Amino acid sequence: MLRILQVNKAYYPHVGGIESLVKQYSEELGRFDGVEVKTLVCREERGKTYRETVDGVSLTRAGSLGTYFSCPLSLSFIGLFRKMAKNADVVEIHVPFPLADAALLLSGFKGRVVVAWHSDIVKQKKLMLFYKPLMMYMLRRADCIITATEGHVNGSQYLPPFRKKCTVVPYGITPEDYLSIERKPFLTERLTDKSRVKVFFTGRLVYYKGVDVLLKAFRMVKGCELFIAGTGELGDELKAYAKRCGIEKKVHFLGFLPDEQLRQAYADCDIFVLPSVARSEAFGIVQLEAMVYGKPVINTELPSGVPYVSLHGKTGLTVPPSDAGALAGAINLLASDGELRKKLGNAAAKRVETDFNEKKVIERLLGVLNG
Repeated sequence: MLRILQVNKAYYPHVGGIESLVKQYSEELGRFDGVEVKTLVCREERGKTYRETVDGVSLTRAGSLGTYFSCPLSLSFIGLFRKMAKNADVVEIHVPFPLADAALLLSGFKGRVVVAWHSDIVKQKKLMLFYKPLMMYMLRRADCIITATEGHVNGSQYLPPFRKKCTVVPYGITPEDYLSIERKPFLTERLTDKSRVKVFFTGRLVYYKGVDVLLKAFRMVKGCELFIAGTGELGDELKAYAKRCGIEKKVHFLGFLPDEQLRQAYADCDIFVLPSVARSEAFGIVQLEAMVYGKPVINTELPSGVPYVSLHGKTGLTVPPSDAGALAGAINLLASDGELRKKLGNAAAKRVETDFNEKKVIERLLGVLNG
């Protein structure tokens, strides 16, 4: 029996890429014979510890005093980590999560520690003054450090000295879950001009997603309409900019889309764009969600995992971040060449099946956790 403890700061129904991944790992690993998985997270809101079973996962939500600087404040988490780790063969800790670093230090746990490194802390430089010693302890203590791409190591300020401990286990999706949907002309029916090429973006409307750059680029794009799905603090500002620049008739803000409609949008678009401008975009799983439908991706050359997912000239095009002119050029090139879109899109779908299929990813992860 291999006993695994998954540790993260939050869990479903919290919406986030890491939270979705931890849910996926907890569910899928627990389906293997001879494997027991328990998951420890924090409550995001103030409240006491409680335990529940969610889709077959034994889940403990540690009591919390609330969330500060994007991190839950929980005294009970320390004790729960110590207690649950004693009954585990391996602990997988998803970082950045400073509270987990502290819990590991104080736990006295002697078993196998696997750190799933999702990204550096980019914005909160003051927090790093206090957190860095804990983080370095965890990296030294780790038996293995998992990253989703080589770019996570190469682009990190902290991982290169620990390169020998690092191993790549990419994020994955299940193609059948996406390809089984009922396809509808979700974007087509919203076109102002039905002859135009459909360009799609989905994500939070926050600074590092680069949607402002995408709108600037669209002033130079011909024969296309842009569809933007998602909400966020910059939503009103971006809408005002589109109107001010006179492109509001070819830019459609769709707001939040439930999964089924989101997948219909991926399936109906011609080009998917991820114009992120900062290392906070560490992977961009939305690329996979577009690629599985055979869509070419335009991404940016960030020092992270982003350009390692969709490959320049093979499954899409990669442009410098924050370069509206280069982004417009890439969109215009794909929009004007249907054969190139088809060629890159077919390669994108094949890459998902070969390198990012969830079943293969989970088997690889289990091997790493088992040592």
